[in-house]
Amino acid sequence: MEIRLVKGSDYYVISPLINEWWGGRNMSDMLPKLFFDHFTNTSFIAEKEGKIVGFLIGFLSQTHLNEAYIHFVGVHPEYRKHNIGRKLYNKFFNEVKQNGRKIVRCVTSPVNKISIAYHTKMGFEIKKGDKKVDGIDVHSNYDGVEQDRVLFVKTL
Repeated sequence: MEIRLVKGSDYYVISPLINEWWGGRNMSDMLPKLFFDHFTNTSFIAEKEGKIVGFLIGFLSQTHLNEAYIHFVGVHPEYRKHNIGRKLYNKFFNEVKQNGRKIVRCVTSPVNKISIAYHTKMGFEIKKGDKKVDGIDVHSNYDGVEQDRVLFVKTL
C-alpha cells in the first residue's frame, strides 16, 4: 500500500464512493472539491494496486496557529481493519508536527458510534458538551439546527 498526497482529480474518484462507503448515508455533500484543491499538502490518499482504498482530508488552522483539523476520513469497507486509517492519521500527525502544530481537532456525528470509538482508541479526547447522548458529550446544533456533533481533541 502507498500513501500519497491528494490531488484535485482524486475528488472525481472519491466523491461518488462516499455515500456507498458510508452505507448509504448522504455524506458526499460534506466533502466539496475545494478540499482537494486547497489542502493538498496536508491531505492523503491510500492506494493499493492503483485503487484508492482510503483518504484523509485535513488542514492546518489559519486561525489557531498551534492546531490542525481533520475534516473527513474514509476507508473502503473491504479494507477496514487493515490499519489503513491508522496509517493515514499517523501521516497527518507527522505533517502537523513538522509544521510546528501540537493540537489536532475533529468532529463526528453522535450517531457514528464507530467513529467515536475509533477516535478515542486513537488517543483523542471528547470535549465536554452541553448535553449527553447515550452517555457521550455532545455539542448541540454545532453544524446547524439539529446538527449535533461530538468534538475531539488530541495533543501530539
